Amino acid sequence: MNKSSMIIRIILILAIIILFNIVGLKFFTRIDLTSDHIYTLSKASKELVKNLDDKFLVKAYFTSDLPPDYQNNRRDLRDLLDEYRAYAGGNFQYEFIDPGKKEDLEQEAQRYGIPPVQVQVLKEDKLQIEKAYMGMVFLYGDKQERVPVIQSTLNMEYEISSAVKKMTSKELKKIGFISGQGEPDLPKMSRLQEILSKQYEVLPIDLSNTKAVPEDIAVLLIIAPSQPFKSWEKFLIDQYLMKGGKIAFFVNKVNANLQTQYGQPLNVGLDDMLESYGVRINSDLVRDISCAYVTVQQQAGYMVIQNQVPFYYLPRASEFEKSSPIVKDLSSVVFFFASSVDTSLVRQKGLTPQVLVRTSNKSGRQENVFIISPTMQVTKEMFAEKGIPLVVSVEGSFASVFGNKPIGVDSTFHGILDTTKRLVTSKVTKIIVAGDGEFVQDQFSGGNKDNFLLASNMIDWLADDIGLAAIRSRESGMKPLDEVSEGTKSWLKGINLVIPPFIIILIGIIRWRMRISKRKKLEARGL
Repeated sequence: MNKSSMIIRIILILAIIILFNIVGLKFFTRIDLTSDHIYTLSKASKELVKNLDDKFLVKAYFTSDLPPDYQNNRRDLRDLLDEYRAYAGGNFQYEFIDPGKKEDLEQEAQRYGIPPVQVQVLKEDKLQIEKAYMGMVFLYGDKQERVPVIQSTLNMEYEISSAVKKMTSKELKKIGFISGQGEPDLPKMSRLQEILSKQYEVLPIDLSNTKAVPEDIAVLLIIAPSQPFKSWEKFLIDQYLMKGGKIAFFVNKVNANLQTQYGQPLNVGLDDMLESYGVRINSDLVRDISCAYVTVQQQAGYMVIQNQVPFYYLPRASEFEKSSPIVKDLSSVVFFFASSVDTSLVRQKGLTPQVLVRTSNKSGRQENVFIISPTMQVTKEMFAEKGIPLVVSVEGSFASVFGNKPIGVDSTFHGILDTTKRLVTSKVTKIIVAGDGEFVQDQFSGGNKDNFLLASNMIDWLADDIGLAAIRSRESGMKPLDEVSEGTKSWLKGINLVIPPFIIILIGIIRWRMRISKRKKLEARGL
């Protein structure tokens, strides 16, 4: 009876396990223990697929016999697509296709823009290079988008949701980049442009060739101008804002030259305009203990060595306004010779400000003479300030900088400037101001992903399209350690140096005493 009961119990346990696995194939659930819930489908993604009014098809071309790391990507992608399908009410479908050695399927994948890639495979104790497919294509009506190669699924939700949004939108919002005053061209901001192109139509706006900023521009960006704006150009920008347009001002106030290691004040003629909107970018350079490092050559005897040294004028800001969806999920943003932003005029103009990014609790400013050597001597007094504003947003009804003043028109303007319908007070709208125009450029970002996430999130917020920003920011950059005092650093270094050898010595003494004790017991027994 005992044996029969045991067999019955084993069979029941196996049956329950098999039943759970069968149910798990049909209905899945996962517990997301990550701090930002990066493996849980966001509310924005759920709403997107719930509102699908036609079939949205995902074709995932994945070679079946891939190494374990790639197989994990395949499984995670399938789980993610299952979640999308569960919330779409039948309009979101997907299929996995293994091109294998089938020439027709390989040609189909390549027609969709999914190229073969080479992967290392261990077979028969030999490392071999084989051809594989790891991409997917999205099909909706007569539109298609693709992800050619899936190397990681960490931020795949954003890729899928942005494709759904782009393909289902009847018309994409337009983002305009002002040009003509020495601003960097779009190829110098290719990473930002790549992110924005997933949801928007990105185009340059040359004021010299237009009579007004086009009204269908959702957001206007003024990034790092190096030449002064003419009065009539400012008027066109001002009237765009008065009509309810949204503007991001990423403006340098100091022209820093790393070769000469000096900086000079830079005035592009926007000060009066910004002050009319309640904001002032100060003519200073912010320095911060929390900063990026640079490589410098230093003399050591007869040798020249390369050292990594902190460059205090490249602040690594990690103090964000956590209540704002623009910055709440970011880790740190590296600025390139940034100036502080003053919002003291905002309240008296009836506007609502919010400081989005600040320096750390050990920061300061350099004014008047700008010496920017990374090896310069620093003192404690140079970092006596805390929380210096670097990026701010302002909302409300703005006053025109021109009012009823005449507009200066010079020979560079071709045509007739219509000022008869000028507006002196704007509709309720919003702007963002940063005292740095380099942090969004590929060359000066230091490859820091959060720089571009910050910029794209700000544009989303200005365009009243913040939904997907929360997804985009969840897989962000480096998590900086909390700043500690020099005394704490020395104490921790001492512990790291002393404790490990002490533990090893203690273990050795314990083993030695145990051997002596064992030897005495054996001797006492006459062995």
